[in-house]
Amino acid sequence: MASLTVSSLNGFKVKPSLLAKFKPVLFALRLLALSFIIVALARPRSVDINNKTRTTRGIDIVMAMDVSGSMLAKDLKPNRLEALKSVAAEFVDNRPNDRIGLVVYAGESYTKTPVTSDKELVKEAIKSVNYDDGVLEDGTGIGVGLATAINRLKDSKAKSRIIILLTDGVNNSGFIDPRMAADMAKEYGIKVYTIGIGSNGKALFPYMKDAKGKISYQMMDVQIDQDLMKEIAKKTDGTYFRATSNSKLKQIYDQINKLETTEIEEQKFYNYDEKFRPWVWAALGLLLAEAVARKTLYRSFI
Repeated sequence: MASLTVSSLNGFKVKPSLLAKFKPVLFALRLLALSFIIVALARPRSVDINNKTRTTRGIDIVMAMDVSGSMLAKDLKPNRLEALKSVAAEFVDNRPNDRIGLVVYAGESYTKTPVTSDKELVKEAIKSVNYDDGVLEDGTGIGVGLATAINRLKDSKAKSRIIILLTDGVNNSGFIDPRMAADMAKEYGIKVYTIGIGSNGKALFPYMKDAKGKISYQMMDVQIDQDLMKEIAKKTDGTYFRATSNSKLKQIYDQINKLETTEIEEQKFYNYDEKFRPWVWAALGLLLAEAVARKTLYRSFI
């Protein structure tokens, strides 16, 4: 058999060039461009949401609080007045879209805070309510308390006007009959929710103050004119409640809060910032780079 002998085979070896090694990059460029196109088709975007609320049916509320000496009775903790102040302040927090005023009464009455949308002002007024401030003579003037509250609401332009009238006793002071005041409320279209505060049976009542100002207590019968309070509520399309404990008082104010709802119109504005364009441009750039490379650098490659 014939044979050919050569000194070396090195001349027959072909080494791939650096350019040939990078040819698979063209396919990678196409895949990457396809990925960018898919991302662009998914429409990435950021969303900025603005809320605009508007009260469409506001409510004006006046809380008429009995601050007579009997409100220091200890059947609610620490006493009736402090329990009422705590619950009333929470009620104000739960009415952010309504205007609220405060009337206090004992033998006489006066407006502690006119109807206002400044909730911090109302809460400060509630906090400062004190039996022993020397402003009012003692007694329970339900009629004058209700009449003063009506006077704060009679010129109101609100769609709904309500009074929360709270007492722990029997009308024994004042020059206005409570039933006459209820007729006035009905005439002005003001709804009155009435609350009788105090436990059933007996409770520790203040009955005297010594020379140092210390109050002494003794057990006495709890007397609330529930018939009168029911009549006032019924005449004005309101409701009568009886608060015999701290928890019951809170439940009553929560119930009134649910009964008197304020309609609020909420509008949402969406501002979209589209993010797909950079992905499209990047994909086009990759495809263009691949096409140029195939037509120039890799034109002679099979």
